[in-house]
Amino acid sequence: MPVPPSAPEQCSTVPGHADTPRIRRRELAAHPGFVRLLVVRLGAQWGDGVFQAALGGAVLFNPERQSDPVLVALGLAVVLLPYSLVGPFAGALLDRWDRRRVFVVAGLCKAVLTLATAAVVAAGVTGAWLYLGALATIGVSRFVQAGLSAALPHVVTPRRLVAANSLVTTSGAVAAAVGASCAFALTGVIGAGDAGSGIATAASVVGSAVIVVVALGFVRGALGPDGAAPDETAVRAVGAVAHGLADGARAARSAPGVVAAFWAVAAHRLAFGVATLVMLLLMRHGLTDWGPFRAGMAGLGETVAVAAAGLGVAAVVTPWLTARLGRPATVRIMLVLAAAALLAFGLPMTMPTLLAASFLLGLVGQAIKLCSDAAVQREVDDAHRGRVFALSDTVFNVTYVLAVAAAALFSPLNGRSVPLIAVSAGIYLLGLVVHEVALRTGRHPGDTRGPDGGSRQAGEVHGGSQPGAPSVATRSTAPSPSTSVSSTSQRAEPASDVA
Repeated sequence: MPVPPSAPEQCSTVPGHADTPRIRRRELAAHPGFVRLLVVRLGAQWGDGVFQAALGGAVLFNPERQSDPVLVALGLAVVLLPYSLVGPFAGALLDRWDRRRVFVVAGLCKAVLTLATAAVVAAGVTGAWLYLGALATIGVSRFVQAGLSAALPHVVTPRRLVAANSLVTTSGAVAAAVGASCAFALTGVIGAGDAGSGIATAASVVGSAVIVVVALGFVRGALGPDGAAPDETAVRAVGAVAHGLADGARAARSAPGVVAAFWAVAAHRLAFGVATLVMLLLMRHGLTDWGPFRAGMAGLGETVAVAAAGLGVAAVVTPWLTARLGRPATVRIMLVLAAAALLAFGLPMTMPTLLAASFLLGLVGQAIKLCSDAAVQREVDDAHRGRVFALSDTVFNVTYVLAVAAAALFSPLNGRSVPLIAVSAGIYLLGLVVHEVALRTGRHPGDTRGPDGGSRQAGEVHGGSQPGAPSVATRSTAPSPSTSVSSTSQRAEPASDVA
């Protein structure tokens, strides 16, 4: 059951009451369930970062194996397709099965699959067995990631949902980047050959252990879903899976803020897919060391670290922007910034400028994702939230894989392609146009919702509420046990539109 707002929190929403980021962090830390869920997120995404980086290194930077644009695209597809294939199943099951039990079982399965895949990598096996092991391991991770997003409203109060989501999503992304850096550092010490890559892949099992141990600390049913029969038969669950995508699409379509945010994220994933392939090929074949900046595997580690810094900045900048400008304006700014970053820093194709572009794209991608997640968590009810998150991951990862595959057909071996960089920038600008169209066409005459999908209250302006003029009545409304905190009737504050 979602955590209802307490009386002190309601009082703190009146104008003039101090509500600083430090106070918000203290209130979040006071919820033991939130802290445990955060630890699960950090362990899971650290393990994912280690596994994917070690696997990518085995395919791309292993001196015992050859690589070209098509093989790079195939490797990225293996990493991401499980999110697309498993997504609808994960969403439907997470809306029916006890999420605590999902975390425990998925963590155990992931540990076994990780060690099996590590053995395949260490043995120098290529082809179907390597890719099947990676697909299975990352597919299990899909259940964990979707469950974490759907369970978050059950461990924090509605008024702190945005702050909690921003902290959890960003820290999880940073943990994945740290995990990738750990894998790069480990292979740098023990070697990037088959044996070294196998050891680095096996090291990611630590993340699975964290998932299992910490998830066992939750009480059964504490993470939802609300109103679902905990012992629902497998037959009924499988039948529900068949309708997962359709259910998620219907739930998302009814929220204009969600639709617009999804288009923005899709544009980012398309453009970022093209840019990722170019960057990987440049690191492998097209760049040389530049002072303290290194090409190859070391350069990829530097790029990941810089992008992680961008994620951290997004956690600070995004709530600040949405509180003043609203979620739609924040997305607009980020799409334009990404296009400018690619043209200014991507086209020179040198180590320093690529690092600058990585930082800005990391910031942009995380900010847009925060806005998208907030839209789902606040505008979609708990009974469908898991399916909408799964749908979003499915669509976005399919677009990413398609972008990488298409770019691989036109990219030279060394990755130096001005047209591909220009196309990436153009996709961001096209995404800006589609985002605007979705916002405008998503509202009908007589619709009282704001442009981001929330109810338009007195004192609100286009794009968000006016700073300093909060609606106390709206913020002090406590949801009943049957009401999800994602309901559009629970628009707590302008910053709530961050994701």
